[in-house]
Amino acid sequence: MRDKISQLFCLQKNACKNNSTDNNRGHNVPTKATSNGTMCANGALGTEGPEAPETDASGTGRMRKPLERNGSTQNHVVHLERRLGLFSGVALIVGTMIGSGIFVSPSGLLVRTGSVGVSFIIWLACGVLSLLGALAYAELGTMNTSSGAEWAYFMDAYGPAPAFLFSWVSTLVLKPSQMAIICLSFAQYAVEAFVTDCDPPRGVVKMVALVAIVTILFVNCYSVNLGMAVQNVFTAAKLVAVVVVICGGAWKLMQGNTQHLSNAFNGPMPNVGSIATAFYTGLWAYDGWNNLNYVTEEIKNPSKNLPRSIIIGIPLVTLCYALINISYLAAMSPEEMIDLCFAASREGHLLDILSYVHVRRLTPAPGLIFHSLIASAMVLHGTIDSLIDFFSFTAWIFYGGAMLALIVMRYTKPNYPRPYKVPIIIPVVVLVISVYLVAAPIFETPRVEYLYALLFIFAGLIFYVPFVKLGMTPRFMNKVTLFFQLLLEVVPTSSMAMFE
Repeated sequence: MRDKISQLFCLQKNACKNNSTDNNRGHNVPTKATSNGTMCANGALGTEGPEAPETDASGTGRMRKPLERNGSTQNHVVHLERRLGLFSGVALIVGTMIGSGIFVSPSGLLVRTGSVGVSFIIWLACGVLSLLGALAYAELGTMNTSSGAEWAYFMDAYGPAPAFLFSWVSTLVLKPSQMAIICLSFAQYAVEAFVTDCDPPRGVVKMVALVAIVTILFVNCYSVNLGMAVQNVFTAAKLVAVVVVICGGAWKLMQGNTQHLSNAFNGPMPNVGSIATAFYTGLWAYDGWNNLNYVTEEIKNPSKNLPRSIIIGIPLVTLCYALINISYLAAMSPEEMIDLCFAASREGHLLDILSYVHVRRLTPAPGLIFHSLIASAMVLHGTIDSLIDFFSFTAWIFYGGAMLALIVMRYTKPNYPRPYKVPIIIPVVVLVISVYLVAAPIFETPRVEYLYALLFIFAGLIFYVPFVKLGMTPRFMNKVTLFFQLLLEVVPTSSMAMFE
C-alpha cells in the first residue's frame, strides 16, 4: 500500500513538472474538490484559463454556456450524481439550519436587546434576511451549478485573489469555529445536567467539548457510513427536541401562561451596535441557509428545485423558531431564560493534503484532522458568545461579497444563462444589511474579535502573492505531503482508480 502511494506521489510530481512547463503558474492542472466545497489543484492554485467571450464562436450572438468550472463529470472517478429532488432539498435546508443555535441564541438575544418584543422582531427579521440571501444565492447557484458556492462566485465575479481569501477564511476560521460553537453548546448542556447550579465549571465544559471534537473526528475518519448514521440519529434527536419544546409551550399557553408575553416592549431600546450583535446571535441559529448551493451538482433540475426548496424550507424554519421562542416564554420568564444557560456569556488555494481521502475508508482524514485541531484551539481560548460574534462578523463579510458579486455580474456578464433571476432589489438590500452588520459593531461596541477577523482575512494575501499568484512552492512541501500521505494512507480523489 505504501509503495503504491509512493509511486503515485512520484507520478504526481512528474505531472506537475510537465504542467509547469506549459503554464508557469500551474493553472492547467486537474482540479479536485476540498472538504469545504472549494476547488483545488495538485500543486499551486491560481486562476483558470482566459475567460471565453460572451457569445459563441459561430457569430450568432447566442449566450455562452453557464459558468461551471471543471467539476465532476461522469467520466471522473469521483462523480456527483443529481439525486436531490425538491423534498430532499427542503429536508437538507431544514436539517442543516435547525441545530444548537435555537437552544443557545434565545437567551443571548434577550440579553443584547433587553426586550422580549425586540428580540422576537429580530428573530423574524433574521428569517427574512436569510430568505432574501438564499434567493439571491439561488440565482448564483443556477448560473454556476458546480459545487463550491462562494468560492466559485468570487472566481466568476472578482478573480482568484478574493476567491483565495474566501478559501483561506473558510478553512481556517469559518468551518472550525462552527465546530467549536456546536461542541461547546453540547458540552454546556451536558455538564449542566450533572450540576445543581447553572454555572458549571468552565474547565469541565471545555474538556467535554474537546472530547466531543475527538469523538466526531474518530467517527468521520473511521467510516463515511458511520458518520452519516450518527448524523441521522442526532438530526432526528434535535427535531424531536424541537417538537417537544413546541408541544410543551402550546400546553402552557392552553393553561393560560401568557404573563411573560404581555408588555413585551418594556425596557429601553437597544442601540445600533447592540442590534447588530443581536443579529449575530440570531443569524447563528439560521446559519445553513446557503448550504444547498454547496451541492448544486447533486440537485435534480436545479433551476426549479433550488429556489423552490429555499422558498419552502426557510419559512418553515422561521415559523419553527418563532413557535419555540413563544414556547420558551410560555414556560419561563425572560430572566429565567437568561439565567438558565448564561454561563456561555463569559483551488490550490490550500494545501493539497487537506483534500486527500483515505485509500480504503474514502474519508477526508487530513481535512478533518486539520479542522479539529483549529476547533480545539478555539474551544480552549473562546466562549460560545465570542465565537458566534467572530463567526458571524467574518461570515457576513463574504455573504455581502456574494451579493456584490451577483450585482457585478448583472453588468459584466449580462448574457450568461440565468434560469432563475432574482429581483435586483433583493441582493441590494442584503448587501446594505451586510455592510451594517459588519460596520455597526465596530463603531458602537468594538471588540478584539473583529480586529482579529480583519487581520486574519488580509493576512491571507501574504500567502496568496508568493504561493498562488507567483506560483512559488517551497522545496520541503513535496516531502511534507509525501510524509502525511504515507502516515495517513491518503491520496487525491482523482487517483482513486489505482486502488480499485
